[in-house]
Amino acid sequence: MNGKKIDRSKAKGVCLLLAGAACLAVLALALSEPLMNLVKDPQTFRDWVSDKGIWGQLACVGLMFLQVAIAVLPGEPLEIAAGYAFGAWQGMALCLIGALLGCLVVVPLTRRYGTRLMRLFFKQEQIDSLGFLQNTKRLKLLVFVIFFIPGSPKDLLNYGLGLTRMRLTDVLLVTGIARIPSIITSTLGGSALGQQNYLFAAAVFLLTGLISAAGLWYYRKLSREEKAA
Repeated sequence: MNGKKIDRSKAKGVCLLLAGAACLAVLALALSEPLMNLVKDPQTFRDWVSDKGIWGQLACVGLMFLQVAIAVLPGEPLEIAAGYAFGAWQGMALCLIGALLGCLVVVPLTRRYGTRLMRLFFKQEQIDSLGFLQNTKRLKLLVFVIFFIPGSPKDLLNYGLGLTRMRLTDVLLVTGIARIPSIITSTLGGSALGQQNYLFAAAVFLLTGLISAAGLWYYRKLSREEKAA
C-alpha cells in the first residue's frame, strides 16, 4: 500500500515537472525571437530592465533558465547583455542562478526520459559524443574541467549529465563553480561596453574568443580520448 502511494506521489511529481517544462517550452517558443532581439541590443535591454526594476532581474534569470532548459537559445548574447545592464558581477550572478535553475530541471528530466528527450534538441551523433561521461572514476573532475572550459558545448552537457550517476547536488555544485570563468568573461565585456570602454571590451572578447577556440579543440580531443579508452 505504501509502495503504491509513493509511486503515485512520484508520478504526480513527474507530471507537474513535465507540465512546468511544457509551459516553459511554449513560452520560449513564443517569446524567444522578440526577447533575443531585445538581448542583442544591449542598450535597449538595459533600458528595458531599468524600467522593470526587480522584474528586470527576474527576467534575466528567467531568460538564462530558458537558455539552459530549451537548449536552442544562444547564451553568449544574453550574458553580454546582462553585463551591460547590471554590471559584471551582478550580471554574472543572475546568469549563474538562471543556469543552475535550468540544470535543476534538465537533469531530472533526462534521468526520467533519457535520450528520447535529448533527441528533441540534439542530433544522435552529438548524444553519442558524450560516451566519455560514463568514466565514473574521474567523472566529477571531467565535468568540472569541461564546464570550466569556454567554448565547450554546455547545452549538450547539461542534458548529458542526466545520463550519469552523478548526484544532482554534486552536479549543481561542480558545474556552478566551473561556469563562473566563462560567464564572467562575457559579463565583464558587456559591462565594459556599457561604460563605453570599447578597447577593453574588444580585448576581453578577443581573448575570450581565443580561449573558446582552444577550449573547444581540447573538449573534442578529450572526448575522442575518453571514447577510445
